[in-house]
Amino acid sequence: MKNLDAAIVKIEAELDEKDHVREIALKSSRAVVRLSGSALKDLHRGEKIDEKLSELKDEVSRLSSLLGDHPDLVRTGYVENAFQEYAEVGIVLSLLEEDDVPLPEDLGIGSVPYLLALGDTVGELRRFALEDLRRGNTDQANRFLDRMEEIYHALVRFDYPDAIAAVKHKQDVARSLLEKTRGDVAVATNARRLHDRLDDLMKKPGQG
Repeated sequence: MKNLDAAIVKIEAELDEKDHVREIALKSSRAVVRLSGSALKDLHRGEKIDEKLSELKDEVSRLSSLLGDHPDLVRTGYVENAFQEYAEVGIVLSLLEEDDVPLPEDLGIGSVPYLLALGDTVGELRRFALEDLRRGNTDQANRFLDRMEEIYHALVRFDYPDAIAAVKHKQDVARSLLEKTRGDVAVATNARRLHDRLDDLMKKPGQG
């Protein structure tokens, strides 16, 4: 039974290596998620994220290189979630700086994490819209609302089983957030118009 021994030794070595890679990938994925969350918080504060973004890109690059010989690990939940969080940072940053989204290849990630990140981006844009509404900047809030609508309409084009792309839940959440934001922006915009109209009336001769 020499072949049996040879087969077992070979398989054991392969699985030992995969288990080692999995442990490293798990730690790296956690680092990507942590850095991504921190970068998004800084973006909402209006802070620069150059340093964190560089660190984040380096970590994503390490993770991608690590998984080069183990493509089966890429579809594990923790790795896909890490790439999704990273893509969300890239998408939000591009929208803020260029009013457009990057392509998946620009970020160096696959289509599915990118698509799921687009869904989560709707929630981030809602936060930006609400922040602008609190500042009285209804024009900017309307711009974020427009981008939310564009992304939502892009998302609903996808109708695949969860085994291929688990986008259905993202679509449902995006639709709910869009409806809420549309209502918030409409109320604030109408209130602003009424306020401006009253100001105009007060400024007319003989008024007030």
